[in-house]
Amino acid sequence: MNIETLPIDCTLPVAALSFDYGTRRIGVAFGQSVSATTKAITVLKAKDGIPDWEEVGKLLQEWKPDCCVVGLPYNLDGSENELLSRAIKFANRINGRFNIKCYGMDERLSSKAAIEQVMEDEHASKKKITIDDIAAQIILENWFNEFNSRV
Repeated sequence: MNIETLPIDCTLPVAALSFDYGTRRIGVAFGQSVSATTKAITVLKAKDGIPDWEEVGKLLQEWKPDCCVVGLPYNLDGSENELLSRAIKFANRINGRFNIKCYGMDERLSSKAAIEQVMEDEHASKKKITIDDIAAQIILENWFNEFNSRV
């Protein structure tokens, strides 16, 4: 399964919306390559991996990204699985519906890192914890690290 991971020209500044794809929830984050800053935005509900496409469209309209980054959930050993093919299909649908380029980023261990980040917050046990948007933020941070290392 193929999906591009980076644009050919990494010298141009890029604003990106990233997605941590899941069958019940899809985390969303936004960031910019120049400052390599990222921000967790929201968690979209999904029904068997299908989001409310109108909500996705509203996010794209509001944040006006140059591209999107979708986390690719490879198995820990690097092998492919069904969720990976569904994430790639999700990226292709964003491209097809909204005519915006989507890149993929290996997301192994991003959810674990998100859980660790949330648990560092002493108030985490007192509030409802969602990690999907934080995982999307970590995916985007990793993508910007790759992006900026090519400049």
